[in-house]
Amino acid sequence: MKLILTQEVAGLGGPGDVVEVRDGYGRNYLLPKRLAMPASPGAVKQVALIKRAREVREIRDLDQARALRDQLEALPVTLPARAGSGGRLFGSVTPDDIAAAVHAAGGPKLDKRRIEISGPIKTIGSHQVTVRLHPEVSATVSVEVVPAS
Repeated sequence: MKLILTQEVAGLGGPGDVVEVRDGYGRNYLLPKRLAMPASPGAVKQVALIKRAREVREIRDLDQARALRDQLEALPVTLPARAGSGGRLFGSVTPDDIAAAVHAAGGPKLDKRRIEISGPIKTIGSHQVTVRLHPEVSATVSVEVVPAS
């Protein structure tokens, strides 16, 4: 099944990409969640025009993403979380929590889907988190998880 992605889908592509997927994946997941739309010849032509315009913007966005990366990597992010006596958290830290902590620390508002955590954060301490700012630029943010008082 040939589809045009309307949003970024991990492992598949970004908005405007024309992808070939299995029928069940497209029909049961991508289309109902409005992550993609069927690829008709007219839609493919329209996407090509949009992509050309986006390429011009991306050159400017690449410089902006690099500046944002430098800002994020220098930002001290502290995240208070409820923890037990052994330093283990009650629950875990989610990408949504990290996005809120970055914003509270004076950083930009981040989309939680762009935050990648290597494994669940369930302990107090310093953890490294990757933020995909651009297809070519990603920032590594150090998040300090502290016990909430």
